[in-house]
Amino acid sequence: MIASLGMYDFGPAQTANDRLWALVRDGLRGRGITAPDALTRGEHAYWDAWQSPDLLLSQTCGYPFRARLHDRVGYVGTPDYGVEGCPPGYYRSVFVARADDPRQTFADFDGARFAYNEALSQSGWAAPQTHAAKLGIRLPPALQSGGHRLSAIAVAEGRADIAALDAVTHAMLQEAEPKMAGLRIVALTDPTPGLPYITATGRDPEPIFAALSEAIASLPAPDRAALRLKGLVRIPRATYLAVPNPPSPEQIAAAG
Repeated sequence: MIASLGMYDFGPAQTANDRLWALVRDGLRGRGITAPDALTRGEHAYWDAWQSPDLLLSQTCGYPFRARLHDRVGYVGTPDYGVEGCPPGYYRSVFVARADDPRQTFADFDGARFAYNEALSQSGWAAPQTHAAKLGIRLPPALQSGGHRLSAIAVAEGRADIAALDAVTHAMLQEAEPKMAGLRIVALTDPTPGLPYITATGRDPEPIFAALSEAIASLPAPDRAALRLKGLVRIPRATYLAVPNPPSPEQIAAAG
């Protein structure tokens, strides 16, 4: 069996995720469900885990869920991080630029060098590109960083002009990445459904939802604070699937 919680798993969140998983694991075993002792980390915590028939619990991003996984995995629920300005279970992207950049408004960044983590990221690519296009602003891809933290660092170091980080990661990085001090918020996207918890298709999600809900509720306050976790909600699959998909980085680059 495989369990991974790799979407928010850096700094103090790592030990908090270990304690969260221990509670979930014990709750599942108490329900007669076999659960691994520890979380899978590293490269196998993502696509390998998400597509495995042995997947018990993982967390994916909204874009991979609607684009590739929604009919291949079971949906368990969506964590609520209490993101300001968002309904429970929703989140948004935060556009960041250097604090000393003379451009003040989001519109001033039309055509600016955009750093993104990866092309299948809802918060790092899809939401910011959809938001920009709605306003008639172009954000041509200048750098694929491989992670939100790396996108922020690329902007701080001048290798890109602007990037979009999901609001939960942005909050965590304020405490974990010194270079965030050199960045400022330029704009926010509209809220979209948050990062769903998933299990292998054919597996009953109800006892997993119950064990996860109980674990979040009983997690010590410092760990809940480190993970920004408030609770667990259900969001219809149709709501995820209704979120628009933007052109790919290659398509936007070619159109520019």
